[in-house]
Amino acid sequence: MKHLNVTSPYRRWYRHSALPVGIFLILLLWSLIDLKISPRLFLEGIPHFFNLVGEMFPPNWEVFWKGKILWSILETLSMAFVGTFLGAIVAFFFGIFGASDLSPSPLLREVTKRLLAAERAIPPLIYILLLVVVIGLGPFAGMIVIALGTIGMLGKLFAEAIETIDPKPLESLESAGANKLQIIRYAVLPQVIPSLIANTLYRFDINLRVALFLGVVGGGGVGVDLQMAMSLFRYADALAITVVTLIVIWVAERISDYLRRKVIGQEILQ
Repeated sequence: MKHLNVTSPYRRWYRHSALPVGIFLILLLWSLIDLKISPRLFLEGIPHFFNLVGEMFPPNWEVFWKGKILWSILETLSMAFVGTFLGAIVAFFFGIFGASDLSPSPLLREVTKRLLAAERAIPPLIYILLLVVVIGLGPFAGMIVIALGTIGMLGKLFAEAIETIDPKPLESLESAGANKLQIIRYAVLPQVIPSLIANTLYRFDINLRVALFLGVVGGGGVGVDLQMAMSLFRYADALAITVVTLIVIWVAERISDYLRRKVIGQEILQ
């Protein structure tokens, strides 16, 4: 009687997973060594952290009345708002060119998708470093970076939203002799507007944080004041700026969340 050669599940797992797991462990070990991770160094730094926190309190609220911090916060909000608005407009056209059911040609669709993918692969830091050289420091450079990041993300989302619409209204208008603009106006926009608005508001939430980061590296806004306060060891000023900035961003995000829920609710009702 022949014996069945039954392979153990553990042996099968080992045969298929030993190499990937081994590579992962080697990479993990190499990363830990390369980063010079030291729990001892971290523990020794904890007292310095509490010393820093002690120097931050109480916050110096006078910095808002003696300086232009409030104006810088408004500048940060303006960067996020204008960058999101302009980026969303351009992204809508990229979405049309990248959608399989509206793109004029397969070649244009593929080129559009590759451009959007390339844009998403470039970090905002690279953009701001290039723009600072071209147009100098300030909120204008930061706004352009935000707009570029918005195009890459929303262009992809808009194209996907357009590809999932009901094709019957498009076919009806095409059979009636409507041109491309009329099809977009009367068949596409009514179906995708809720999704476009909701995604744009979500991107605005992201751009608020991006605007704060860009200020630290020369993109204007309140990030410049925060970086300056930390560089000059004015920790009480830095804490006051941070607290007020977080409150303003939190309020803006709550408003954005409310509007997004209203828009999504309208989409469900429709």
